[in-house]
Amino acid sequence: MPGVVVETSSVSLKRAVGRWGLAALMLNTMIGASIFGLPSLIAARLGRLSPWAYVAGAAIAAIVAACLSEVASQFSETGGPYLYARAAFGRFVAIQIGWLTWLTRIASASAVVNLFVAYLTEFLPAARMPLVRAAILTLVIGFLAVVNYRGVSSGSIVNNVFTSAKLLLLLLFIGAGLGALVLHPGIRVSPEAVPANAANWLDAIVLMILAFGGFEAALFIAGEARDPREDAPTALLVAIASVAAVYISVQYVVIYTLPSAGTSATPAVDAARRFLGPWGVSLVALGTLISSYGSVSANMLHTPRLTFAMGEQGDFPRVFAAIHPRYRTPHFSIVAFAILFLAFSIGGDFRWNATLAAISRLFLYGTVAAALPRLRRLRPHASRFRLPAAALFVGLTLVSTAILVSRMRWADLIILGITFSLGLGNWLWVRRAIRARESCSEGPRED
Repeated sequence: MPGVVVETSSVSLKRAVGRWGLAALMLNTMIGASIFGLPSLIAARLGRLSPWAYVAGAAIAAIVAACLSEVASQFSETGGPYLYARAAFGRFVAIQIGWLTWLTRIASASAVVNLFVAYLTEFLPAARMPLVRAAILTLVIGFLAVVNYRGVSSGSIVNNVFTSAKLLLLLLFIGAGLGALVLHPGIRVSPEAVPANAANWLDAIVLMILAFGGFEAALFIAGEARDPREDAPTALLVAIASVAAVYISVQYVVIYTLPSAGTSATPAVDAARRFLGPWGVSLVALGTLISSYGSVSANMLHTPRLTFAMGEQGDFPRVFAAIHPRYRTPHFSIVAFAILFLAFSIGGDFRWNATLAAISRLFLYGTVAAALPRLRRLRPHASRFRLPAAALFVGLTLVSTAILVSRMRWADLIILGITFSLGLGNWLWVRRAIRARESCSEGPRED
């Protein structure tokens, strides 16, 4: 096939993503369409205390990110958590983490792009028709695939543009809401009193894992970052702090401007109608479109680097590690992701996608935390950022993830079992391939 390079020894990925590009990629991945629907779910569980759920979510994300900062600082190659698991625990665990992460990123991006089409119907009602919907999904995903196929620099630029536009619209919503509360006290409402029991808090924090999750995925592109060892800790801190501030502000505006916020299906739209008027609905719908598409663009940039890394390490077919000789991008992994992404988007179910994302993320975070002390023992002289009180951070991460895993239901466990089965099959295929190579290298034996 012309233009395809499977051997990667002479062609390398281009290091074009700087510190702030990495932070923007994390922000874009974390702030998706959920910010426009999540406030009602949290308000229904915690009422006036709901902004504190974001504080708890940010704290857990920061604890995980602290562990991730030290672990990530030891690597400058593409792969992210899959690569860390491989170095710490070996091929079997790494392949399981790789499958969990890959399927989750595909499913999460598919859920977001379906929300994009749903909000697009505010401006284009014909998008509800199956054939029109499929055509829109093909154009949306195809455009981003082409952009990222042609180079990581162009993909990073598109990501930065969407991040800036998304934050600008969210800040406009927050500023207008807070201004209205100060200048027009009559619109202020009292949040509903909700019994904040342990079950409600745990359910809310599980939702926070979904809301804050995704920062780890940006590290898939470490092989294309200029200085990932220095930049990753700063980018993680900036991204989580920025996202927490935005989430808390949006939640505050919604619960104090919207009566019965916990029962609204579109809380941001309904709140905007109260203090921005009819045009506020269009503004929030536009913000959701930009936020959704921005999140999709981030996924298109970083997720193919996971299968590239697995192919490069021999844990996936080698063709996934192919690098385009001109654009220096993992073009086969990009095309494969785009095809699966489109298939999931056209035929996928939002609830299943969200469940899968929550499950894999908890196991992913636990694995990253467990990798930290293991890598300290295996690589005592590695160049890295060293986390103070690492044992405390590791313990808090493992305890937090274990508690949240207890909230899983049977349907969640079934999905987890299917994913592990796929990883097991992949591992057996790799073992067979390794044994076959070893047999060939020994040559024919004499009787």
